[in-house]
Amino acid sequence: MNKDELRALALEIFETLDGNILTADMDIEPQYVGLRLYDAPLIGFGSAHDALYDEYKKPGIIGPWHMSPEEWLPGAKSVISIFLPFSEEVRSSNAKETEHASIPWVYARIEGQQYVGKYISAFTARLKEKGCSGCIPQMDPRWQAVHAGSGIDGYPEAMTPLTFGSRWSERHTAFVCGLGTFGLSKGIITERGMAGRFCSVVTDLEVEPDVRPYTEIYENCIHCNACVRRCPVNAIDPVTGKDHPACYAFMGLSKKMFAPRYGCGLCQTAVPCEACNPSAGS
Repeated sequence: MNKDELRALALEIFETLDGNILTADMDIEPQYVGLRLYDAPLIGFGSAHDALYDEYKKPGIIGPWHMSPEEWLPGAKSVISIFLPFSEEVRSSNAKETEHASIPWVYARIEGQQYVGKYISAFTARLKEKGCSGCIPQMDPRWQAVHAGSGIDGYPEAMTPLTFGSRWSERHTAFVCGLGTFGLSKGIITERGMAGRFCSVVTDLEVEPDVRPYTEIYENCIHCNACVRRCPVNAIDPVTGKDHPACYAFMGLSKKMFAPRYGCGLCQTAVPCEACNPSAGS
């Protein structure tokens, strides 16, 4: 399969797969039946041998626990990263909030993530029908998160109180695949903005990598500090970066408020990078 065929496949699955629209048989408030969670996806392609994956293993970038594509799938040749932007309905509801997430946003965060899992599974299944192997790191039993107070198997000495990460970073993979650069809030700013979810598959299908239209880590960020002002717990500093423990603690409060769901995303909405790349054309 070539890149045009893969892009067509990504769109076909998006248009036919159930779960992107909230239905009455879900455990949701009735007024949100019919809410569309995502808009059409963006897809990017990277090499499984991109030198950045070695960089990601360095302390202070991600860490030595971050697994390379070939560690996920021996014989890997390519990585395919997909961004599913949140719909205008989801984004606009959250943009109106100032202290916590909107109800549609937490549905998009939880039911939306369930859709992401179904989506990337369906995409990978179609690759396998074509004779290609594929591994979905975020759905693999080897995937493991690390945060303050926890460790990752085999690397306890690498942990610090500020360590937040996992064995596979969807954001860093999106950077490799040309989908966008980081913003001050540490999300990825794509050509369709920051508000949305990423997924990816490592495959032995050889696809020509996309040329990254950027060279700097924060190239798409205009440093307007809007996300700094939007954060309800002041966890984003334009100089020192993001205070992950503070953000994580607020997610704990969100789980109590919206149980069994959670979410925030205020830094991704009502900001210039919500639904576009604000640096485009500058």
